[in-house]
Amino acid sequence: MSRLPITTKLGGFYFCYYAIVGTFMPYWNLYLEGQGFNYQEIGVLSSIAIITRFFAPLVWGWIADKSGKRMLLVRIATWMEACIWFAIFIIPNSFQSVALLMLIFSFFQNAILAQFEGVTLFWLGDKRIEYYGKVRKWGSVGFIVSVFGIGALLDVIPIAMLPIILLCVAFLAFVWSFSIHEPHHAPNSQRQLEPLLPILKRPAVMAFFAIELILLFSHAPFYSFYSNFLKEVGFSTTQIGFLWSIGVIAEIVMFAYAHVFLSRFSLQQLVSLCLIMTSLRWMITGIFSSSFIAQLGAQTIHAFSFGLFHLIAMRMIFQNFSAAQQGRGQAVYSTMWGIGVASGSILAGHYWKAFGGSMMFFMASILVLLGLLLVKKLPDQLEPLKLH
Repeated sequence: MSRLPITTKLGGFYFCYYAIVGTFMPYWNLYLEGQGFNYQEIGVLSSIAIITRFFAPLVWGWIADKSGKRMLLVRIATWMEACIWFAIFIIPNSFQSVALLMLIFSFFQNAILAQFEGVTLFWLGDKRIEYYGKVRKWGSVGFIVSVFGIGALLDVIPIAMLPIILLCVAFLAFVWSFSIHEPHHAPNSQRQLEPLLPILKRPAVMAFFAIELILLFSHAPFYSFYSNFLKEVGFSTTQIGFLWSIGVIAEIVMFAYAHVFLSRFSLQQLVSLCLIMTSLRWMITGIFSSSFIAQLGAQTIHAFSFGLFHLIAMRMIFQNFSAAQQGRGQAVYSTMWGIGVASGSILAGHYWKAFGGSMMFFMASILVLLGLLLVKKLPDQLEPLKLH
């Protein structure tokens, strides 16, 4: 493994990490439902699984920038994840115990991606524009393989086995992490961290993170209840897994061809496109709930609602935050994700029975358009991606 190119090592870890996400995200709420939890309890538990993004990314970002040991944090976190899934499998699944374990799991989960994104961009150096999408796509492949494979597997084994599957995937990520060393050009330990507040006060930065918050708030019904929504109208776990995987295939295509958009359109146009396409996605999802073809079409829009927006976000962070601030810059991006999805999950879970899933997605399609009010505060153009 030590002789593999660094791009292969990085891509392999993205594969493992997103295999965890692809095993967890579509099926965890089905597992909770199988354990006897109602929708309101599932909504709260889903939000707990995300809620540490309010503070955990900033804690881990501070530790990473202070210590310079980003890969060490990744290894600790993947090991702890494996331990959590083992604990969930062996203890009685009461609401309190699952809530506590989800809190611990999400705290360590939030140590991984934000810091590994920094590790990847540091390792790629001046070739990050050329290679980032090619490396990052392996995360999408890992998600597809897991979501489709686990969906088919859960048609023949009980959903109660999900924690054991997650344990195996998390342990694989832990083992693979040892193939990647700390990047040579990343800042080492710092006695005095560069202040972050002056960067966050920039109008363009504030507007971008506010738009991200609105965008992710609209994703809450999808991330927390999409599988349950599809199951209610009669889709099998294989079909559910296939639909989740289609979204990520669309994401891979976007990673491959995003340069077409990034080179031809302004930042304001691109962010507006992401918001409008996301609104269309939730509208189709809610109105045509029982149509497999309509759901298939809606899932392809993931290319814009996540794929393109994520690439824009990576450029914005590297454009506005210095090398010594990257851990915390990535952490702010993750924190906005957590606040948006967690708060949205609580609200969606509370009102799901009263209004139904279709209305929740319709409301999400309207709310996401609020982000258009902030687009004019963004710079018109994205500068070349570089560390400064």
